[in-house]
Amino acid sequence: MEFPDAGDDGFDTVDPEAVGLDPDAVRDAVEFHLTTGTPPEQVAYDFSNQEPWDESEGEMGDTLGPMPDRRGGPAGLILKEGRLVAEWGDTHRVDHSFSVAKSFLSVVAGAAWDRGLFELDERVVDTAGHAEDGGFDSEQNAAITWRHLLQQTSEWEGTLFDRPDSIDRNRGVGKTGGPGKGEHRELEAPGTHWEYNDVRINRLALSLLRLWAKPLPRVLAHEVMDPAGATRTWEWHGYHNSDVAVEGRTMTSVSGGGHWGGGFWGSARDLARAGHLLLNRGRWGDRRLLSEEWVERATAPCDVNPNYGFLLWLNGDRTLWPSAPESAYAMLGHGQNVVWVDPEHDLVVVLRWLALSDDRDEREDLPNQDRFLRRLLRGA
Repeated sequence: MEFPDAGDDGFDTVDPEAVGLDPDAVRDAVEFHLTTGTPPEQVAYDFSNQEPWDESEGEMGDTLGPMPDRRGGPAGLILKEGRLVAEWGDTHRVDHSFSVAKSFLSVVAGAAWDRGLFELDERVVDTAGHAEDGGFDSEQNAAITWRHLLQQTSEWEGTLFDRPDSIDRNRGVGKTGGPGKGEHRELEAPGTHWEYNDVRINRLALSLLRLWAKPLPRVLAHEVMDPAGATRTWEWHGYHNSDVAVEGRTMTSVSGGGHWGGGFWGSARDLARAGHLLLNRGRWGDRRLLSEEWVERATAPCDVNPNYGFLLWLNGDRTLWPSAPESAYAMLGHGQNVVWVDPEHDLVVVLRWLALSDDRDEREDLPNQDRFLRRLLRGA
């Protein structure tokens, strides 16, 4: 297994055949992405119609954090055994990664867990830094553990940075049927109901900030991204109203997605380094940046959602990617921003701005992620 040198140009390029991949399959997959992405000139970041709230309930669709003016076009790369076998589009461009940021929260949490800063089944309210937080004092929230927050089963109730948790109740990510996003739903006991909820993710980010007592971008840089040779071009933003006091100092709590702006912005090449670290179970060369135990736990299925781990999407029963091994998993974000990890084939694939589906394919029920992987893995 190879590990890229530091910096944007630290990747060793190799022909697909040299690492056991079919060049025609690689070309086919790349061409598929290039012809199923949305041109950047057609897309601006607009959240005005994303929230189900009317004017009487406030302008919940307004952004709270910064957003790039425009995004890039289809781009991506394929690493096999740590070596670059293909890239397309602008892989150096720093672009919004949306909910890929959630997986970086998992990485930051793993670094904290490795240092013994918390236990997975410890109540958050009992953890260092939370005695005066107030966010877990209610009867509903007092039982929430770190495991619940990391698996999105916390059922945390409250308002954070002017956004109530109810804005994302019944959000349909990873689900089919049921009531619409934002519709009323009675809360269940923590740990018993899975829901993709960005307010609760931001609550996790704030809790990790209090745990570390230092800004999470600094933690991520020091613990993971710098040792893994990433550039300093990536950014992790919060909101205009997410500054909080931590041990007497003012710090910005970052957002765990791009739902209301902010979030993680980075290049495809830096995202690939994060994927390669996970592929190698937390090891980068001779250094261990995350424990193997954490990576195992992060990629184990949640009891109430077999396709979800600790803020990573899993392929339980091959339901997300039928063409891929069940052991594959991914960091996923809006716009089909994907960091896909395949331990069986020693592959990391980064995709930026892939269209969700393609009516040219006879298997209309499959997402474009799987159509890309079906083409690539045909030659693996």
